[in-house]
Amino acid sequence: MNNYELMVIFTPVLSDEESKAAQKKYTDLVTEAGGEIVYSNPWGLKSLAYPVQKKTTGIYWVVEFIAPSTFNETLKIQLLRDEQVLRHMVTKLDKYAVGYNARKRSGVSYKNEKAEAE
Repeated sequence: MNNYELMVIFTPVLSDEESKAAQKKYTDLVTEAGGEIVYSNPWGLKSLAYPVQKKTTGIYWVVEFIAPSTFNETLKIQLLRDEQVLRHMVTKLDKYAVGYNARKRSGVSYKNEKAEAE
């Protein structure tokens, strides 16, 4: 089991309910494969750096999960088939990134830890 972070940009024409349903679809896909959702963070509607499919905004969603490495290909196929997804990126997290994300979620800043260590 490896730690991963998935960022998805959904099309901006989705309603709030459709966006949540799309997010649930992918969280269910992870749990059905024997994985576990660590953290889900919907960013909402943001501007894109450049137009994608003639759209200048997108609904961003970031999710951190634990899953077997064989699951990545299944996830990639589902994301590419989904017309609601403009872009996606899956990143494998090392132990330092997992620790950083956990500290960030708990509200501890790196500067405070550095000052306490000295």
